Amino acid sequence: MNKLNNKLAIVTGGNSGIGYAAAKKLIAEGARVIITGRRKEAVEKAAEELGAIPFIADQSDLGDIDFLKNEVEKQFGKVDILFINAGITGGLTSIENMSVQNFDEVMNINFRGAYFTLNKFIPILNDSASVVFLSSIVASTYKPNSSVYQASKAALNSIAKTAAAELAPRKIRVNMISPGPIKTNIMSKAGLDEETLKGLDDYLISQIPLKKMGTAEEVAQLVVHLSDDAASGFITGTEIIIDGGLGL
Repeated sequence: MNKLNNKLAIVTGGNSGIGYAAAKKLIAEGARVIITGRRKEAVEKAAEELGAIPFIADQSDLGDIDFLKNEVEKQFGKVDILFINAGITGGLTSIENMSVQNFDEVMNINFRGAYFTLNKFIPILNDSASVVFLSSIVASTYKPNSSVYQASKAALNSIAKTAAAELAPRKIRVNMISPGPIKTNIMSKAGLDEETLKGLDDYLISQIPLKKMGTAEEVAQLVVHLSDDAASGFITGTEIIIDGGLGL
C-alpha cells in the first residue's frame, strides 16, 4: 500500500539532484507532486520523466513564490507536503573578498526565498502537513571560503525550529535534513572543474567513516519518511544528519 496516496506535495528545485530524487520517491509512494525550478526546459523535461506537475518559479523571486502559491491553491487546494529544497552554494571565497552580488544570490535563494516560501504556503497547508527543509551539515561548520553558504543554512535551521513551534497547534511538523557530502552536480554548478571535483570527492571519502559519498536517493528516502504521518507523527523541530559519520 502506498504511504502517501491522496497527498499533494510541492518540491522546490525538483528538476535535478536531491529534489528530483525526492519527487521520484514521493510519486512512487502515491503522492501527486509539483516540482518547481527556474529553467523551463529542465523543469518540463524532469516532470515528464517523473510523472510530476511542472511549475516554473524562481525561489529567489517573491513574485514567483506568490504566483506559485496562488496557482496551487486555485488548481489543487491544500498542500500536504512541502519540501523546500532549492538552494545554491554560490561562489566559494573569503569574507574579505565576498561580493555583494554573491552574498545576495545565495541568501535570496537559500534563506529569504525559503523563508517566504514557507510564509506564503502556511495558509494552504493542511493540518498535520509535513514541511521539510533541505539544510546541510555546514550549518554548524565554519570552514574558510564558505561563510555565506554556511550562514544561509544556519539561518534556515533557526527559522525551521521557530516554525515547528508556531505550527505545532495545527499538528504541522517542520523538520530539517542536513546532508554531508552527497554525489550531485551542485559543486560543478559552483564553478569547480572535473579535476578539482575528483580531488574533492577523494578527499571527502577519505574523511568519511563509511568511506563513501551519500546519494540523492538516500536523502529522498528521509524526505518520504518525514512526510509519512504514521512514521513520523511525533517528530518536529528536528535536524536529521545524514553524513556517513563525517561529524563523529
